[in-house]
This record gives sequence, structure tokens and C-alpha cells, in this order.
Amino acid sequence: MKYRILLVLVFLNSFLLSAKEFYVAPQGNDTNDGTITKPVETIKRAQELASSGDVVYIRGGLYSMREEQIALKKGIWAYVTNLDKSGISYLAYKNETPVFDYKNVKPAGCRVVAFFVNANNIYIKGIEITGVQVTIKTHTQSECFEVRGSNNTLEQLKMHDNMAIGVYMISGSNNLILNCDAYNSWDSVSEGGKGGNTDGFGCHLQKGSVNNVFRGCRAWFNSDDGFDLINNAEPVLIENCWAFYNGYSPDFIGRGDGNGFKAGGYGAGKNPYNELMERYAPIPKNTIRFCLAVRNKQSGFYANHHLEGNYWYNNTAYKNKRNYNMLNCVALNPTDFGTDGPGWNHEMANNLGFGAITAELTDIDKSRCVLKNNYFDLASISVSASDFLSLDESLLMASRQADGSLPDNNFLKLAPSSKFINAGVNLGFAFKGSAPDLGCFEK
Repeated sequence: MKYRILLVLVFLNSFLLSAKEFYVAPQGNDTNDGTITKPVETIKRAQELASSGDVVYIRGGLYSMREEQIALKKGIWAYVTNLDKSGISYLAYKNETPVFDYKNVKPAGCRVVAFFVNANNIYIKGIEITGVQVTIKTHTQSECFEVRGSNNTLEQLKMHDNMAIGVYMISGSNNLILNCDAYNSWDSVSEGGKGGNTDGFGCHLQKGSVNNVFRGCRAWFNSDDGFDLINNAEPVLIENCWAFYNGYSPDFIGRGDGNGFKAGGYGAGKNPYNELMERYAPIPKNTIRFCLAVRNKQSGFYANHHLEGNYWYNNTAYKNKRNYNMLNCVALNPTDFGTDGPGWNHEMANNLGFGAITAELTDIDKSRCVLKNNYFDLASISVSASDFLSLDESLLMASRQADGSLPDNNFLKLAPSSKFINAGVNLGFAFKGSAPDLGCFEK
């Protein structure tokens, strides 16, 4: 046994010793060797030098991207950085912030993708993306990150003041989007400048793309939705995420749809029923849990004409036009396909809401759903401002904690006197006290 352990240690040590480090810096040159004293200028060149298991460190500063740096053009897509080699980590150098600005990348007739994650086991952490452009005036979109590989992690990314979606996932399994922020983005060019395709985070998976997770992410002031799962063929988990002020400009001018969490749907009437069933059946049930939706233009939590129910656990909604909108299509059959009706087959437990503009809960057939200990089920008690420690919305944009996790403050946390403490049902998640609290924060 001791001999086996020694062999394992020797193997791990040799593996670590074989891993190499490469460096990228704004003042670098792609003719350099990529060492810390002779960094390269582009991640494209660093990837060419690196192998699986290697680490690319990205030094802080401004990277003003140029059209000549576009790595791949395919159809209408222009992929500026094409990450097609597996197993490499791309990390911001310690205590430094690399900022990639794409305002000068405007290829005519192309949709722009800043980073194309087209391989597996890639880890990207700590970089900032801004200025991604849209040049096509008809229906289109651009993206900061497009994910098509598996086992990738995108962590502590900031994507802001773009015309583009923050993270757009199409295929691949076991991808984790962790502690990322997407905000202040608006496509002012296409389709009359409403910005109707500019979400914070989008996940539109092909069949077989499983176990994809958004965790600890924030989306705000994006011209369309915060999180959008339309046309998903596989279930997605969104947990501990915040969506607020979506559908608005920073001065609250209305733009696109503006839902916080849009959890499904297939564009009713746009596809023949049989074709849709062939591509997506069984219709996935997405899970949205421990999430927060505040003052989004339309719904905080929205089923979006989905053809199935979803799982909605321990969420909190505040001051959205509709806090919870469970609208579904009527049934899974060709006769009723495209016919909207009250939400069915949803499972909702321990959800909390307050201060909706028009409705706390709408478009739901309660008799066909599983409802447990939601605030709208507890007829004997009502929600008021006194149930919360703070309603100060400025706390939503507070700085993240040192490890990148969401801010820890009093916004919408339950006051000690609130009747919603210990008012939930045990769903198998950790809690304090005699039972779980309602909403996304456990007191």
C-alpha cells in the first residue's frame, strides 16, 4: 500500500512539474515566448504555445481588440478568440484585472463572439469584457462568451456595456457559470434598437447537453432578460442568482422584454408540433432555486409558454410587474400546441414575494401544480415591509465578497420578527431552526 501511495505521489509531482505557465499582457508581442518577462499579446497565441494542463496568466490592463485579431470566421459568425484546445486554464494574474474592449471590432455582416469556448475542460477566471458590437440591422445577436464544449468553468467574469449577451450556452455537458456579472448591455443597432436579444445569460441546449449550472451570477440593466432558457432540450439549474432591472436602461427607459428568469418555452406557433417534439421531447423541467428577482420590467420568475412545468424553490421576488408568472401552453398535444393557458405541473415551494406592480402570482392552475408553503398559500399571514431587514435596492449592486460570491448584506433578508422564518417545508437543503425560511435567504 505504501508503495502504491508513493507511486501516486511521484506521478502527481511529475504531472505538476510538467505543467507550464504562459503569460499574456497588453504590451506583449506574439513573437515572444510567453514567459513572464516576455509575454505574448493575445490569448490566441498563448493557446498555440500551451498544452492540456498548462495555465495561461492574463496580466491586468486594457486590451484594445482589433479586427485583424479575429481567429475564425464561419458563416455569419466572427469568433475573435477561438478556444479550441482542451484542458487549458486562462486566469487573471493575481490582484490584476484584464479588460478586453471590442468597440473597434465591427466586421460587416457578422455576429461577433468575443470568446468561443469550443473545447473541453477549459477554466476561465477573472477577466472583464466590454464594447462587444452588433453591426447587422436585422434580427441578430452578438455574444461575449459562447459555450459549446463540456466540463468548462467560467468564473468571476464581468461582462458589461456590450451590445451582446453575456454567456450563451449551446451545447456540452457539466458546464458551470460561477459568480459572473452581466450588466448594462443593449443592442442599439438591430431591429429598431429595442435590444430584444440582449440577455445577461442565455442557455439554449441541444439534446444530450446535461448538468449545466448557473450559480452565484447577477444580471441587471440588460435590455432583454436576465436569464433566458428558451428552446432548451435539456434541464438547466439556476441557483443563488440575482436578476434585477432587466428590460430597462440605467435611467429606466423601457427596452426589450425584461424578465428576470425566463425558464423555458419554444416560441409557440413558430415550429410544427411534431418537429418540436422530435427535437425536444421529453420537455425538460428546469430548476430555479434560491434566486432573487427585483424590479424587472415584466415578470420576475416566468415560465414563458413552456410545454412543461418547472421546479421553483425558495425564490424571492420584489417589485416586478408580475412577481411569479407560470404561463404554459395548454397541453403536450398537437391540438393545443401554441394555445396558452394557466401553468400546470409546476412544483413551487418556499417561495416569497412582495410589492409586485400588477400581480404577485398569475397564470397558474393551482389544482394541477404541486404547491408547498409558498407565501401565496399561507392565507393567514401577509407580507409587509416589516418582514425585511432592508429594502435598499442599492445593495443589489454592492461589491462581491473576496472569494467572488454574492454580496452579503441585509437586502430582503427576513427580519427576526418575520412570520416567514421557519415557515417553509423541508426540501432536503440545509436550514437553520425548526424548518426552512421562505425566500432565497435563510435567516
